[in-house]
Amino acid sequence: MSTPNFRFKQFTVWHDRCAMKVGTDGVLLGAWAPANSFTHNPLTRILDIGTGSGLIALMLAQRFPEASIDAIDIDEAAVEQARENFAVSPWPDRIHAYQAKVQEWQMVNGTCPNGKWYDLIVSNPPYFRNSLKNPDKGRQTARHTDTLSYAELLRHSARLLTEKGLLALVLPAEAEQEVRGLAAAELLSLTHLTRVYSKESKPARRVLLEFEKSTSRDTDISITEDSLVLENEIGGRSAAYQELTKDFYL
Repeated sequence: MSTPNFRFKQFTVWHDRCAMKVGTDGVLLGAWAPANSFTHNPLTRILDIGTGSGLIALMLAQRFPEASIDAIDIDEAAVEQARENFAVSPWPDRIHAYQAKVQEWQMVNGTCPNGKWYDLIVSNPPYFRNSLKNPDKGRQTARHTDTLSYAELLRHSARLLTEKGLLALVLPAEAEQEVRGLAAAELLSLTHLTRVYSKESKPARRVLLEFEKSTSRDTDISITEDSLVLENEIGGRSAAYQELTKDFYL
């Protein structure tokens, strides 16, 4: 049986009422995004799409002390739990959870401070398609793309990003090419790709993708490609994974 909460160095995430529990995918994205230094604009506004328990939003609040973070999810129980996690964190005034669909999201009260939207959008989106649905409706919504397709995620992320804003995703490795094609159609240029392996001997299981919003189909943007192996030879966390998450895991 999973524990009702997960303790990190600076905060605790309660996830007993959330469909999706704290897991490696969320921790990876929260520690990795944005992978490249944010040099175009100050990183002041962040949107977490499908926040669940609020894990990624909390990690980004720790990493970026000047940022204000909006966290949205369509599941009422998850949003309530995220709000509770934010309230007892060190950053209750900078993170806000809302029950909302990204397809309808217009920021708080429909306003856009300083004429801008978000400098960074992150998402650990639903990814199962054409597979057996879980009878638990909450887990079904959180895990399946029926309520948020990759195309919709990319379209609305492009709509909500500032000029040169960044979108960071964690996805199954088999979705890489599809998502890269969909992103290009929305003028989102891939800037960083990290392939994630559970062990060196196994195929990549996840990809971390960072896109930059552009105004044209710029083919000259350089792409940084690298890899991350999660486990060492004895089954513990690899040195690279420990380095990436050293500010979070106890």
